[in-house]
Amino acid sequence: MSELLLLVTGTGTEVGKTWVAARLAASLGAEGVRVVARKPLQSFGPDEGPTDAEVLAAATGDDVERVCPPERSFPVPMAPPMAAAVLERTAPTVRELVDALTWPEDVDVALVESVGGVRAPLAADGDTRDLARELGPDLVVLVAEAGLGTIDRIRSATDSLADHRVVVFLNRFDRSDDLHHRNRAWLCNVDGLDVATSVDELLRRVRGTIARP
Repeated sequence: MSELLLLVTGTGTEVGKTWVAARLAASLGAEGVRVVARKPLQSFGPDEGPTDAEVLAAATGDDVERVCPPERSFPVPMAPPMAAAVLERTAPTVRELVDALTWPEDVDVALVESVGGVRAPLAADGDTRDLARELGPDLVVLVAEAGLGTIDRIRSATDSLADHRVVVFLNRFDRSDDLHHRNRAWLCNVDGLDVATSVDELLRRVRGTIARP
């Protein structure tokens, strides 16, 4: 199947998961790495601009309906199973989401982007923690804010992902902000987490995982 199965998730909404996933995909693609991205399902405000699937499709040169099937796209800004209920549609199960993922034979990195935070409702019967259990990714990228309150959210999320290799990405990290540096130091030195603060750092983690035997 693929050399690397990568799951991108976050500590909540609006932390930059799609931006990070798209940057990873585009940067690896520019190096000749074949990246295919999938968004198993999505919910969104209909007037919010490009959907996550559209952003990922643009970054990988794929068809948006292969990135996220139309029947799994819910134009209501709520957690997907809630959005499905509002639209009087059936929310899929976690197993159905995983079974629907398809990859071309020549893929080097199979990238799956989840929805919301790790414990936010994702499917009819589970969340991203359950999705990770079913997928068995080689690497989980946990996207988080760099500022106040992030340590609590990151700890909660990594506790839920304890069975997986996780790299934390502190998005919007400001090298002139003392709190951002202290948060990173605490996460690394006290919690023992693998933390990246730039896309280049994150790319090195991903490349290192691809190169592992």
